[in-house]
Amino acid sequence: MPNSFAPRGRLVQPLAVVLLALLCLLPAVSGHAATSIQDVKSDKGITAWLVEDYTVPIVAVRFVFDGGSSQDPDGKEGLANLMTGLFDEGAGDLDSAAFQKRLDDVGAEMSFEETRDGIYGSMRMLAQNKDDAFDLLRLAVDKPRFDQVPIDRIRGQIVSGIVSNERDPNTVAQKKWLAALYGNHPYARPEDGTKESLARITATDLHAAHNAMFARGGLHVAVVGAIDAETLKRQLDRVFGDLPQDQSLRPVPDVQLRLGQQLQVEYDLPQTALQLAYPGVRRDAPDFYAAALMNQILGGSNFTSRLFDQVREKRGLAYGVNSGLVNYDHASALVITTATRSDRAGETLAVVRDVVKRMAEQGPTEAELTAAKDYMVGAYAINNLDSSSSIAATLVELQLDHLGIDYIQRRTDYIRNVTLEQVKAAASKLLSAAPAVMIVGPVMPGTPKAEGHKPGTDGGGKG
Repeated sequence: MPNSFAPRGRLVQPLAVVLLALLCLLPAVSGHAATSIQDVKSDKGITAWLVEDYTVPIVAVRFVFDGGSSQDPDGKEGLANLMTGLFDEGAGDLDSAAFQKRLDDVGAEMSFEETRDGIYGSMRMLAQNKDDAFDLLRLAVDKPRFDQVPIDRIRGQIVSGIVSNERDPNTVAQKKWLAALYGNHPYARPEDGTKESLARITATDLHAAHNAMFARGGLHVAVVGAIDAETLKRQLDRVFGDLPQDQSLRPVPDVQLRLGQQLQVEYDLPQTALQLAYPGVRRDAPDFYAAALMNQILGGSNFTSRLFDQVREKRGLAYGVNSGLVNYDHASALVITTATRSDRAGETLAVVRDVVKRMAEQGPTEAELTAAKDYMVGAYAINNLDSSSSIAATLVELQLDHLGIDYIQRRTDYIRNVTLEQVKAAASKLLSAAPAVMIVGPVMPGTPKAEGHKPGTDGGGKG
């Protein structure tokens, strides 16, 4: 996940600020342009999906290298996250101040972030300055400096956030939740690390992680905006062409979630947070679309789902309740979340369980399925194709999921062709299992008291 304490994008020069503000008022990339995707391959074999659009003179670039925080060495958790805060803190012959000044002068925005499975980078630039902007991106990607002064400063910002969150119930609970679900798997480790693990990370570790992950064989790129294919080919080789071909990643095993357990994180709070995890479905599974439609009906919609109707509309137990399919490279889950008054937490949990039970046993109605299909088809462009940056991000995810360059045209048929019987089968398959449940707040009656934290303690806990 992104490190919110490290600098991300940089402010652009005054003239560019005015221009970008005006451009924000113009329409996003057209729907036709968004589906006119070109598969561009450079002379050095680097591929990218390109959507040409000259509506506004901006180029948006999104890319990802396989790897992410799951590659952090034991005892040095937070390495990938720290690294993403340093790419714009000096590269090549430019130290931190010089690099950031050049970035401002060019009028570009650059950002990096890590997830469990990848290191993501983004850049948005004015088309007229693309040569200078791509050159800065080349330096950041290929020749990061990892100087000690920026390392200490960014590390200090991350540690400050960790210390601040030690008393935050949700942060403490989430760490316990991941450990309970994933055990000793890398997904259980805190992506931003700990005070102790961050203190162990050196510039040598950062260079080693960069060398292991930043290679053409694990690269996925999407570009949207005012640039043609031939120009993009040259820029791809310029930015990524000098990287090694093969990554050096440690193998990460698949992991099954540890379901059928209840985790109580005790806090003396007026509101109790509830989280339930059920089995998920892989993105490439044959029943993925059936599961996605079932989830939409169960809790995927903020206002029309069964959970919202029963928990919020009929009983007023919570402001919101939702469910979602979570997919990582090595794990999948269906997760339900809500929060309610602590004196009604037991009632809320019982209602959620009852809604899930009825969905598992009976499935949805034909009318619910039709409405869910209409929403999923109609909302895709709004949620995924509403700007050049969001289109670029969507195209990268399509590459990661191996869905093909024509997926946007095929997607509607995948959804429309799902039958009611298939959705009922997906509901039974995913929701019949005993879930993992986390309760964050006062111990509910009948729940064994577990290790927790109260105001005035360290808030950090164990594990």
